[in-house]
Amino acid sequence: MKNKLAVSTNTYHGFSLEQALKGIAEAGYKYVELTAVKDYTEHVNWQMTEKQIEEIQKKLKDYDLQAIALSGHCNIMTDQGTELFLKNIELAARIGCQHIVTATGEVHGDKDEIEDESILIDRLKRLIAKCQDHEITLVLETHGNNYATGSILYELVKKIDSKYLGINYDTANVIFYGNIRPEEDMPKCIDKIYYIHLKDKLGQEKEWNFPAIGKGYIDFAKIFNLLKGQNYQGPISVEIEFTEDGPGCLSEVDQAVKDSYRYIVNNLI
Repeated sequence: MKNKLAVSTNTYHGFSLEQALKGIAEAGYKYVELTAVKDYTEHVNWQMTEKQIEEIQKKLKDYDLQAIALSGHCNIMTDQGTELFLKNIELAARIGCQHIVTATGEVHGDKDEIEDESILIDRLKRLIAKCQDHEITLVLETHGNNYATGSILYELVKKIDSKYLGINYDTANVIFYGNIRPEEDMPKCIDKIYYIHLKDKLGQEKEWNFPAIGKGYIDFAKIFNLLKGQNYQGPISVEIEFTEDGPGCLSEVDQAVKDSYRYIVNNLI
């Protein structure tokens, strides 16, 4: 497989963008997913000046990294969230990202019930129009109460049927939110998967425990065989979210990023 292998800087939640880029580059990766999640992991944001964007692009170049995606999670079921996400699309374009990631509801937990899906579809069409203007693909993450699995999200994406809209398949979220194994769920939506958050899982279904790739119980060999069989060519972005207590220090994050890279390169691709 020759997919672009990235790391989400959300893995470095609580640490600086500089620390994230350094650790990701030293581990061997060539691509990165920048995080612009307001009030959580905000390594970049839409209010940055052109000079600040130029400084980020210089840092990327110095570390021999390319930003291929922006994690711009907003609650797009609200007017405020939709407006913020429109600005995040513009930010992604300014940085030069090809993909932008969000879920449909709250950034964390997302227990709200979407009673009228037509409202969501109308909002998504507006966002997709902006993405089309910038040649950016919007990928909806398997996340939360309403679209926890690939098979459910697949039905939503099919209703809109745009080449600028696809699924960001998070391999651990489908367990945490949807109580289904990814190797069982992924075949039901594979042709609409345009982006992957490669995330491992330990502990019980609802336990916040997402270790380095290869340290949990997800059957990545089976997943990668499926992807190879379907000739999946989209990006694969590693995301490590540790436990509720978070990592103990920066070196623990760096080591998890390195361990993940070695596991993927030696065992999966």
